[in-house]
Amino acid sequence: MSVARHILMLTVALLLMLPTSLMAQEKTRDSELLGRAIDYFQGGKYREALNLFQKLDKHYRLNPRFTAYMGVCYYYEWEYELAIQHIDSLLPQLEVFAPHERALYYYISAESHFALQQYEEALPQYEHHLLLCYDNEKGDSFYRLGFCHLFLHDIDSAYESFKSAHSYYQHFGGNNSQGRDAQIQQMIKGLEDKIVRRRYPKTQEASVEER
Repeated sequence: MSVARHILMLTVALLLMLPTSLMAQEKTRDSELLGRAIDYFQGGKYREALNLFQKLDKHYRLNPRFTAYMGVCYYYEWEYELAIQHIDSLLPQLEVFAPHERALYYYISAESHFALQQYEEALPQYEHHLLLCYDNEKGDSFYRLGFCHLFLHDIDSAYESFKSAHSYYQHFGGNNSQGRDAQIQQMIKGLEDKIVRRRYPKTQEASVEER
């Protein structure tokens, strides 16, 4: 084999190897980006994590967990519609995950719907959250359920939800228990009065007449 032909064959071989090498380098770089995105996410740096997830999502189809991570990031950036888009359709695919991880996604979805005043859509998400979360987290969902029912004019369900919220806050505490429980007790009292007036209107009329 001539030297020129040998050099030509080596050149062709190197050219054929070059794309594979570049692809390997790109995959390594993207793996590092994904690792950094997860670190940011776990550290609560949601904007930084979201920027990297968005970049990766342009080149790859992220799996359900990382797509759900994006939804959580959007929620903490107050982009509630995007949070819903990235979580709601995925929820059936997340059934294989641990209960408490799934609880987070249901709660994020519920809170996003609530923030958008989509109370009917929020209701089932809070109810799913209650089935999966820890006891010290249930007060928050019952609290929100109370307002969902109230805004949907279901006074009886609102009353029961606020009573459950009060009970869980009393027994298990929670991040918002101190600030919310006093308000909840006022809500319960007000709803009790409304329920009594609705159920016993004649008694109320008689009471007014006696005065």
